[in-house]
Amino acid sequence: MRRPSYDRARLATGIVHLGLGNFARAHLADYVEDALEAGDRGWGVVGVSLQRPDQRDRLAPQDGLYTALQRDGSEVRPRIIGCVKQILVAPEDPAAVIRAMASEACRIVSLTVTEKGYCFDAGSGRLNFDHAVIQADLRDQERPRSLFGLLAAALRARRAENMPPFTVLCCDNLPDNGRLVARLLDEFARAGDQALADWIASRGAFPSTMVDRIVPATTDADLAAAIEATGLTDLAPVSHEPFRQWVIEDRFVGGNRPALEKAGAQFVDDVAAYERLKLRMLNCAHSALAYLGCLAGYATIRDAAADPVFRKFIFDLWREEIIPVVRAPDGVDPHQYADTVMHRFDNAAILHKTTQVGSDGSQKLPMRLLPTVRERLERGAPIARVAHVVAAWIRYLDGGDDCGGAIEINDPLRATLQAALASAGNTAESKVAAITGFAQVFGELSDNNLFRSAVLMAYVFIAGRGVQAATSALTKVTNQ
Repeated sequence: MRRPSYDRARLATGIVHLGLGNFARAHLADYVEDALEAGDRGWGVVGVSLQRPDQRDRLAPQDGLYTALQRDGSEVRPRIIGCVKQILVAPEDPAAVIRAMASEACRIVSLTVTEKGYCFDAGSGRLNFDHAVIQADLRDQERPRSLFGLLAAALRARRAENMPPFTVLCCDNLPDNGRLVARLLDEFARAGDQALADWIASRGAFPSTMVDRIVPATTDADLAAAIEATGLTDLAPVSHEPFRQWVIEDRFVGGNRPALEKAGAQFVDDVAAYERLKLRMLNCAHSALAYLGCLAGYATIRDAAADPVFRKFIFDLWREEIIPVVRAPDGVDPHQYADTVMHRFDNAAILHKTTQVGSDGSQKLPMRLLPTVRERLERGAPIARVAHVVAAWIRYLDGGDDCGGAIEINDPLRATLQAALASAGNTAESKVAAITGFAQVFGELSDNNLFRSAVLMAYVFIAGRGVQAATSALTKVTNQ
């Protein structure tokens, strides 16, 4: 078991992390821990929960310590993570969160708040000013509730004290995530304080990043494994696969950043190619297996990937539709990348639930699938397989699998989307039209007849034959 070798009492705080979920604790904290072990001791983390106190209530009695369990097959390698020095809960005390970010010690504010945490319209890429928390924060800047309300308040306080801004480091699966966050924050700040927006634009830094590690929800097995490894009760262990990757654009305010290259992070001038490859291949396949798997009654991504029909479909999707239009980083073979991704999906110890991966589809599909759709349509190329995934998502929104079981739908637009399906009638044409007509999800594709026709054809097969038979027919027909 690995444990911190440094003196935690002398660890300085340099990072405030918003969204202290499992991914951040298994990815960002793991890298930071390696940097601390290498001697860069100024980067302790203040973690912030933006919604609920659960994480704080588990970690606070443990002084922020927890066990990270690296799982590969039957092998478990435990590590005690010590870099999290404090946990705050934003809804309980937003002023404390603002003070932490406004502190001179804070040089980086990192983010893993999931796609829906950015309160933006996925179709247009603009801030959703109709969102309830955005409206509330523009009315009351003293008790912000949104990500951008908190960031703007902290940056306003730093500007008032003639301090430089902190670097905003987005670690969520969003294309061009640094620039996206910069634009959304600019829109929010400009709506209430033009001078603050100008100051952030001229002096701030928003490096884009690509993060990669599969991190499932914590299970009872993880709790038991943590106890076995440490001899102590750990209320907040996190499990993860061995693979990890973090590619970061090297643009930080004043050059202030931890020496994450000593931990294996890659610092580059432009992260776009890495981000594009991961979103369009790994994340797209993850979503595809989630929706196909849910409809077939599979509980985990591994189970869905082990199904020979779905497995062949994913390789066909990569080879025939994604790889021909994706631009991989120099020196990276996308076919080898595909083999590596499938090997990771096969890890028997990483039980990533299909319902977990399938959550928030209205926010994820615009990032993971639709860029491939757009590029293929621009080239006049077929989109049968990506349309099949979109159709599976629409079928999934009905809330029932092909075996008669219920599917748990977790999506910020769930009520709206399901209401649209309910009022659309019973025909495939009306159901597909009702969902693909959501411009906030599909953007200009809502009016694209080729896209809508391809999705309708796929939906008819899935609804009429079942997802297994429809997917099998697709793989057979398109490979003759």
